Amino acid sequence: MYSLNKAQIIGNLTRDPEVRQTNTGQMVANLGIATNRAWKDPQGNKQEQVEFHNIVVWGKLAEICGQYLKKGQKVYFEGRLQTRTWEDDNGKKNYKTEIVGEDMIMLSSKNDGGGDFASTASTPRAVKEDAQPADPAGETAPAGNEKISVEDLPF
Repeated sequence: MYSLNKAQIIGNLTRDPEVRQTNTGQMVANLGIATNRAWKDPQGNKQEQVEFHNIVVWGKLAEICGQYLKKGQKVYFEGRLQTRTWEDDNGKKNYKTEIVGEDMIMLSSKNDGGGDFASTASTPRAVKEDAQPADPAGETAPAGNEKISVEDLPF
């Protein structure tokens, strides 16, 4: 029997990506994304809730995130949920659930501090984990991208 572990998220970056290299030379980036939910309560009052999500990406995608993404930009990530476990110095067991990003679509331009796809002049750029980074001048998008509209998103 099969199981499914898939996460899809669209939100705004809460900070610039933190890119580093592991002891083995592997690139890794950590990002924070905020998503919003709005509804009306039984009395008709508008309610809002913000959720904060941790994203981790590896390899070429980590490099691309570090090069193109900035705090406030809207971005789509697809990946899987993973929970890490560790013990602190006092022996207390800690848990952290993250989305391990495998695909990413930039919904804001590189210099856009926030707006959504509809308000930007640039086309969203889809990036797979194994994509090659763009040229240093920033004139071209990462390899393997396609034009994608909001209607193409699977939700």
